[in-house]
Amino acid sequence: MNGNFITALRQNHALEHATIGLLTRRVGLNVRMVGQATTTGFYVYGNVPTDAIQEAATEGLARLQSGERDLALSPLCGTNISVAGIMAGVACLLALGGKDRGRRLPIAILAATWAIIAAQPVGRIAQKYLTTSADLSDVSIKRITRRGTPTRILHKIETARGLKLE
Repeated sequence: MNGNFITALRQNHALEHATIGLLTRRVGLNVRMVGQATTTGFYVYGNVPTDAIQEAATEGLARLQSGERDLALSPLCGTNISVAGIMAGVACLLALGGKDRGRRLPIAILAATWAIIAAQPVGRIAQKYLTTSADLSDVSIKRITRRGTPTRILHKIETARGLKLE
């Protein structure tokens, strides 16, 4: 059961990235939106038309199922921010260890900066192998529902697992 839970979350995370990536290309960067994956699907928060979400999610799923695995990865993912924070924290901890901490502050800042730069590819690797799964061969979109107020719109994209597509 635990493996199914994690697999479902990773697959939905990948589909969320694909959907938001395609939506961003269609509606532009001026529309603020954010996604959140769950074990039953994912949410898209933002003032985006339901039909645009339906089209992007359907296309994203089809393209992931066709092998476009890079759609599962996003430079804007929270995984990247978490990896950068952890790496910067560890770099500062190492740089400030020992005596003369005050004099080591510039070294700690430089170490944190380098860690954040290095975190870019590391975050992408973490997404690829830990937080997303581009294998959506048995995933389908069950339904999309819109909720919220005119200023706070959210869409729930529900997914289902079942027959493996050939």
